[in-house]
Amino acid sequence: MINKFNLDPELLDWEKVNGMMPVIVQNCRSGKVLMFAYMNREALDKTIETGLATFYSRTKQRLWTKGEESKHYLHVKALTTDCDSDTILLTADPEGPTCHNGTESCFDTQPELPLGFLAELEALVESRKDADPEKSYTAKLFHNGTARIAKKVGEEAIETALASVSADKEEFIGEAADLLFHLTVLLSSKNVRYSDVMTCLVKRHSNFNQYKIDHAIKKSKTC
Repeated sequence: MINKFNLDPELLDWEKVNGMMPVIVQNCRSGKVLMFAYMNREALDKTIETGLATFYSRTKQRLWTKGEESKHYLHVKALTTDCDSDTILLTADPEGPTCHNGTESCFDTQPELPLGFLAELEALVESRKDADPEKSYTAKLFHNGTARIAKKVGEEAIETALASVSADKEEFIGEAADLLFHLTVLLSSKNVRYSDVMTCLVKRHSNFNQYKIDHAIKKSKTC
């Protein structure tokens, strides 16, 4: 049966995995691998029903919802399978650390993806909204309001543009980093995430590709 995650449990190869489906859990924003676990059919059904990642503990011989004790839930955003239908990729928005050791991931030593840090920066900036303006520069920006943040973004954009025409690459990188940080604060002040911006870019890209296809078809008919 198709559900809100567009995953049909009947199409999974449960027999091949002896009723225990391997599940890779990935952060929906950064792409970081958070943990690995197993689901039986009942655990998958409960995950689909509640939207919270639920697994089967082979040690305790029972279902367990991640965060049932720690409250560090994994809010499921998507469920997909591999080409053999014998492994599930679960992308989630984690509520707090995933690992029982208190770290973000059970694979805490995995290489840091540079672009993935944007998700961490976004979360850090978000956490500063209610902080003390006297103790946090980011909180002070929020305290001064969106107009002041926007002005700062404009100033940083000009400084980045000016640095781009100089011979000092490191200076340019530094200014670009300042711009990106302040843009992150501005997005947060408007309750906009990088995922919203990426969705817009993907849509534009798709529309542009469709335009090129339509244009090519129209041109071929006039030749």
